[in-house]
Amino acid sequence: MTTSHDEQVRDESARVKIFDTTLRDGEQAPGITLNTREKLEIAHQLRRLGVDVMEAGFPITSPGDFEAVREIAREVEGVTIAGLARANEKDVTRAGEAVRESPLGRIHTFIATSDIHMTHKLRMDRAKVLAAAVDAVRLARSIVDDVEFSCEDATRSDVTFVAEVVAGAIENGATTINIPDTVGYTMPVEFHAFLTELRRLCPSLDDVTLSVHCHNDLGLAVANSLAGVLAGARQVEGCVNGIGERAGNASIEEVAMILRTRAEDLGGLWCNLDTTEITRASRLVSRLTGYVVQPNKAIVGRNAFAHEAGIHQHGVLANPLTYEIMDATSVGLAQNSIVLGKHSGRHALAHALTDLGYELGKDELNAAFARFKDVADRKGAISAADIEALVSDEMRTEGVDGYVLEETAVSTGGGAAPHATVTVVDPDGEKHRGEGDGDGPVNALMQAIDEAIGTHGTLLEYHVSAVTGGHDALGEARVVCDIDGRTFSGQGVSPDVLEASAIAYLRAVNASRRAEEADVTDQGV
Repeated sequence: MTTSHDEQVRDESARVKIFDTTLRDGEQAPGITLNTREKLEIAHQLRRLGVDVMEAGFPITSPGDFEAVREIAREVEGVTIAGLARANEKDVTRAGEAVRESPLGRIHTFIATSDIHMTHKLRMDRAKVLAAAVDAVRLARSIVDDVEFSCEDATRSDVTFVAEVVAGAIENGATTINIPDTVGYTMPVEFHAFLTELRRLCPSLDDVTLSVHCHNDLGLAVANSLAGVLAGARQVEGCVNGIGERAGNASIEEVAMILRTRAEDLGGLWCNLDTTEITRASRLVSRLTGYVVQPNKAIVGRNAFAHEAGIHQHGVLANPLTYEIMDATSVGLAQNSIVLGKHSGRHALAHALTDLGYELGKDELNAAFARFKDVADRKGAISAADIEALVSDEMRTEGVDGYVLEETAVSTGGGAAPHATVTVVDPDGEKHRGEGDGDGPVNALMQAIDEAIGTHGTLLEYHVSAVTGGHDALGEARVVCDIDGRTFSGQGVSPDVLEASAIAYLRAVNASRRAEEADVTDQGV
């Protein structure tokens, strides 16, 4: 008997929860540094997207990360807010403090179970690892009702030992057990067999939620996640756009669209994501992290629904199903008709922002309106995509104790090297002026900024793109720089591409200053 989609949705046993770790594992990608305001905006979009759990951060790593997790726990309702913690008292207690104001707070604690990790990283034997896991879960459960436990590097571990540790965690209060493929080493057939054997060895797994967390080092994160749910997992962990450490995590939008597109072939498995919010989530995360989505990325790449070959174009015009297995509107690609101009008032902007899903306070609206009027005077018509870019760009400066660009000037031509002058304002309001010559105008701007504030950065990557089409499109610049031996990224938006580039570099400098806070080297899972 064939079951309808609506009937499948009502079958809770077939529901796959989506655990989003964009704000934790995603932010661990090289060069990403998000401030609290940026994290909050992403968190609100994740709520609109419909994720079941969002891992808001790793509270022990720094005061800034703790504050971001706490603010998200306070402000974002209707979704479980998790904080990551290693299996020790200090980490678990700190995570509990960060999530305690959420009615759905979760502590996610972990410890490695593979021999290579236990020997070379933890320097602990199996008995000590088991004891640490049990103690951490017991403490976490005394703080919150929702506890997740992960066996780091599980897929390179002895499945018998993993079963022993998992059984101990469940006995002491873990409500979710996560099996990560931490280094992206396993393959779908292996992972399915591992989870099947683990469930046989540990029958108590049937009483809790089994979760999978797969990395993409061999390009198999989504395939392994799918193998996991077919083996009985009912939570999948991943990130928007598949960002994350090294090659990234499973892409949650790909998982969601597989479940939607192939539901009948997957026995009615389903998830609660509002797929029409996928594109907006993808664009927001890309802008705020500075990680550009590759054009041929499944679901959210700009080529995902583009057809160049004549035979494809003809087929799609005749019937979209000839070459499209998904409707573009199902992932939120419908055109937004919002267009504002330089004569549009504050009320019109506020209405447009509400339509786009932004919830701004009075001060935030005032700042957005001032930026809007400045750009409208220089650009003319402002589209929905422009508004999104401007608002997300404004988030990068709000509440950040850093330098702000006031003026730039660049001269080129005549056979002379490009020359730039800049004026920047420090956190105390003092102005600093710098000049620089370079191989090109962007390099000259960097040299001028370095002279103004006494830094030294080396450009590693530079990307510039148009937010929308047309001769007056906003320019969006992204830089990746080496500053004092560490990698930082910055983004800037302006009608002037060189100004956007200078803003981007200055934000990378500000990110390097914020990163001077204490770091925890073991990021885990």
